[in-house]
Amino acid sequence: MKGAVLTEVGGPLQVLDLDLDPPGPGELLVRVRATGLCHSDLSVVDGSRVRPLPMVLGHEAAGEVVETGPGASEFAVGDRVVLSFVPACGACRRCVSGRQALCEPGAAANREGTLLSGARRLRLPDGTRPNHHLGVSGFAEYAVVSEKSATAVPADLPFEVAALFGCAVLTGAGAAFHSANVVPGDRVAVFGLGGVGLAALLAARAAGAAQVVAVDVVEHKRALARKLGATHDVAGGPDAVAAVRDLTGGGADKVIDTTGVAAVLEQAYLATAAGGTTVTVGLPHPDRTISLNALSLVAEERTLKGSYLGSCVPRRDVPRFVDLYLAGLLPVPELLSGRLTLDEVNTGFDRLASGDAVRQVIVM
Repeated sequence: MKGAVLTEVGGPLQVLDLDLDPPGPGELLVRVRATGLCHSDLSVVDGSRVRPLPMVLGHEAAGEVVETGPGASEFAVGDRVVLSFVPACGACRRCVSGRQALCEPGAAANREGTLLSGARRLRLPDGTRPNHHLGVSGFAEYAVVSEKSATAVPADLPFEVAALFGCAVLTGAGAAFHSANVVPGDRVAVFGLGGVGLAALLAARAAGAAQVVAVDVVEHKRALARKLGATHDVAGGPDAVAAVRDLTGGGADKVIDTTGVAAVLEQAYLATAAGGTTVTVGLPHPDRTISLNALSLVAEERTLKGSYLGSCVPRRDVPRFVDLYLAGLLPVPELLSGRLTLDEVNTGFDRLASGDAVRQVIVM
């Protein structure tokens, strides 16, 4: 099969011939049909997120099961699945408390570049074992994954739409529904209007937010946000905080930062009203720090929260979010800004890095 391999920080990715071992116990062989390009992939390419190389990237994917490994009983050949980037074991203390995004064995496997079992199933012709990216490695024609990374979806859900539920929708919509707990009448601001930020905007509107202020430095993304239901848009930059506070009458009740930029997170906090909640889903460089007014946390009863995978449980939330899409409440296809072939993966990342694209999908 063909797969896009990152061999050194800075790239480019190389589309190479790969061999793939059969699925092991509790694993699936999936024919990948669509994979999204996400900033989390880009952060591995540029070195912001250190991962073991070589690695087959791609963590937001959808496909169909073509083979099941020994003991893999949750899926059948022909099932359509969405793959999510935390393989939740279901048995660790995080999983049993409902915090599957923080699964301890899943996080360890992701750091090491293995599947949940600890195995690596990919192989280059010279025998080198490339690492898996977040248990998925969706930039390839096929993937072996733990069945704990997969969620079944309806057979008539288009693959290029289904793929977005694996990261953009789970992370963004989950941040609005779960982490920020947007309720009817809330004033909401979203900083960063990529696929995740726009998914958060859609979810905030679906949850009944009275006001949604969309903030980004890119004008065409702000225009798209208005099309998708934002009540106001604000140009990102030094004046954004004052603009959001003015539009929302002193600050938004819920502010969601999706940029992964520490300085923007500080702005998101400053744009939050007393008694409000600031949620961040972006992944800054690990060396970055933020500076906040400590008194405001107590005197203004503020909440600052991190949100990984939108604080979602994929087996619970993917079906829920798909139902909202089918009901017309989450118009996920509007997030698609381009369709690529596997050979165009580097061009796609150039567009993502420049801000030209929202969510591009490689269609196999």
